[in-house]
Amino acid sequence: MVEEVKGGSCLCGAVRYEVNGPLRDSMGCHCEQCRKTSGHYVSATAVKKTDLTMLEMRGLKWYQSSVDARRGFCSECGSSLFWDLEGRDLMGIMSGTLDGATGMKTSSHIFVATKGDYYDLEDDLPKHDGYPED
Repeated sequence: MVEEVKGGSCLCGAVRYEVNGPLRDSMGCHCEQCRKTSGHYVSATAVKKTDLTMLEMRGLKWYQSSVDARRGFCSECGSSLFWDLEGRDLMGIMSGTLDGATGMKTSSHIFVATKGDYYDLEDDLPKHDGYPED
């Protein structure tokens, strides 16, 4: 867990945020939705929603990607930024949108049963067919 104040943004700056709490290590998600929104698999961290402060929201739009989850993106530059599961106290944040060094590492891969066939996962990290057991 990374516990310093971190900033982040989309590519154009129309969405900017600050994290004032610990970030979970990043997870690689290989589900079809993540691959479609990013063009490859997603690397995402998470933070308590109460520790996330929005500094600029003019470009922020939400897409209801399933019955109980939505994805936040910038409507100006198209950056994928957030993943929000209804009823969960954590907000998923795309790791690449954080500014500067993060101090995080990748802890595991999820939804590997539906990963793309055009790449291999050759690291020794844990691999899960769905969400890992909490």
